[in-house]
Amino acid sequence: MCETCGCGEAQHTHVTRTARTIALGEDVLSKNNALAADVRAMLAQRGALMINLLSAPGAGKTLLLEATLPQLQKELKVAVLEGDVQTRYDAERLRRKGIPAVQLNTGGACHLDAASVALALARAPFDTAELIIIENVGNLVCPAAFDLGEDAKVVLLSVTEGDDKPEKYPAAFAAASMMVVSKMDLLPHVPFDVQRCRESAWQVHPGLPVLELSATSGAGLAAWLAWLRHEQAHKAGHAHQH
Repeated sequence: MCETCGCGEAQHTHVTRTARTIALGEDVLSKNNALAADVRAMLAQRGALMINLLSAPGAGKTLLLEATLPQLQKELKVAVLEGDVQTRYDAERLRRKGIPAVQLNTGGACHLDAASVALALARAPFDTAELIIIENVGNLVCPAAFDLGEDAKVVLLSVTEGDDKPEKYPAAFAAASMMVVSKMDLLPHVPFDVQRCRESAWQVHPGLPVLELSATSGAGLAAWLAWLRHEQAHKAGHAHQH
């Protein structure tokens, strides 16, 4: 797992080692948050919206982007930063759809950090993009703790996962601005209770907005697109006022 945040550490048996790990973690997060603040200020100045998309592996993040971003490209300059431990498959998939995408491999780390994102944003296609989507590493633990300078974290949860996922991974859902329940076309075939999932999310984040959709059937995609358009217009409008 990740040597940066220490999530791969074995259970500590000595108080001194635990204290040292905590101190290291706090220092890493402090430096990361400072960089994230710089990223956020830069994006605010130019009115660009950045969304940090989180999920467990296989929830359908790339498929959702494939199904929706080509429509937004008719109106906005869009770019995707693909985070993965290894491989370039996801970025290649998006580029085949005509979506500007850059792969960022972490080399073993289980999350992206603000430093790597800041470097990417300084280059094309991100330096002129109006909407930037970060598809984070498939993991609901560490990515929730690392601020990347995004405007919103969106957590994607598929019906092929447990409907108690928000209670099992509360940090991700507590930090989210929206929960998206994906693969709704499979709902008749899996033991997933949508209402229980909503209530599970609201236990850790009261009032968290929830979208239900299927990138395969197209159901619910209009609401996802409408939310992205609204958030981007709000961000751009605020920048023009200043």
